[in-house]
Amino acid sequence: MAPIFVRSLLVAAAVAVSGVAMVGCTTTPPDSQGSPRADRSALEAQTNATLSRLYDTAPGSRELISRAKGVLVFPAVIGGSFVVGVEHGRGVLRSGQRTLGYYSTTGASIGWQAGGQSKAVIYVFNTQDALDKFVNGNGWSAGVDATVAVGKVGANGMIDTQTAQAPVAAFVMTNAGLEAGVSLQGSKITKIAL
Repeated sequence: MAPIFVRSLLVAAAVAVSGVAMVGCTTTPPDSQGSPRADRSALEAQTNATLSRLYDTAPGSRELISRAKGVLVFPAVIGGSFVVGVEHGRGVLRSGQRTLGYYSTTGASIGWQAGGQSKAVIYVFNTQDALDKFVNGNGWSAGVDATVAVGKVGANGMIDTQTAQAPVAAFVMTNAGLEAGVSLQGSKITKIAL
């Protein structure tokens, strides 16, 4: 009975420490007014910058996104962990040049881990059916509601054909560039009002 109590106590302490650490992970300056209009404008500008960075990083991505039925961009998914990992970000869903809505993503993981990071996540809906299922769903989880192919650049330096043909593809970028082999399983995405 004592080992279970100790393990429970350690998990509770880890959650508490993670919560305190996440308080420092804000992208809103202390003097920000936080109005919905300002939040939308800032998120739209960050989305444009993230897409430009993707186009520069992954040749062929501009063409892929221009043919896509929709693209969901999370410019900054902030994560922090100490045994229990938590990440959160806000994003914009677009079809062509039109904004369809605003979304949040959250994820959690348990395991031996420590630290924090920020990454951009871009979901590309290549088919109308995939976009419709996403838009009409009440919340959406990568790997549960749809199989998501993590975007790769082939040996020729262009987006690989498997990425371009998948109903939903995703790109994950850090400061170092595109990340390969990343799992987006369990990331929960829900619509928000901004």
